Amino acid sequence: MNINRYLKSDYLPIPLIAAMVLTRFHHFGDALHLPDASLAVFFFAGFFRKKMLLAFLLALAALIDYVAIANGTSAWCVTPAYAFLIPTYAVMWYAGRYCSTMATMKGTEVTLSVGAMGLLALATSLAFVISNGSFYVFSDRYTEMSWLQYLDRVAHYYPLYMSSTLIYGIVGYALVKLIKAVAATQDGRKTVR
Repeated sequence: MNINRYLKSDYLPIPLIAAMVLTRFHHFGDALHLPDASLAVFFFAGFFRKKMLLAFLLALAALIDYVAIANGTSAWCVTPAYAFLIPTYAVMWYAGRYCSTMATMKGTEVTLSVGAMGLLALATSLAFVISNGSFYVFSDRYTEMSWLQYLDRVAHYYPLYMSSTLIYGIVGYALVKLIKAVAATQDGRKTVR
């Protein structure tokens, strides 16, 4: 099997879809469940630069949430603010799309990797602001609470939001680098023969 051909194939989003299906049911995770990988999934999906994949993943996220709620998960977050998950995930997708162009930029591998993780952290922060800010404004759950009180209440979620996304990002980035290294080794063996 030619790994380079696999990296360019339409089948590569399957692991991203699987990651979202397997982790979306538990936002921050627990002893038995991995944290939600959705933000990292949308980031890596941006590498494919296909808007249909973005639309598919948005529909899949909504379907997973529907199934989870139908099976007893709390519907607390399903308010008019739920629609703002579209720009939240679009930020991640566009950051991934931009990151995919970084390979053509000049710089060392370390510089490009740090840049990619920095972009992931920035996009994750913006996604946190969009999703939580829209929940405050449009959910009607915090009408008696000021912005500062709300920020104080949700600030403790930010480190979990950021760390789980960065961990998935680092693991995903390392897997891509590993696959590319294996592909380069395979190509080198074919050239020598």
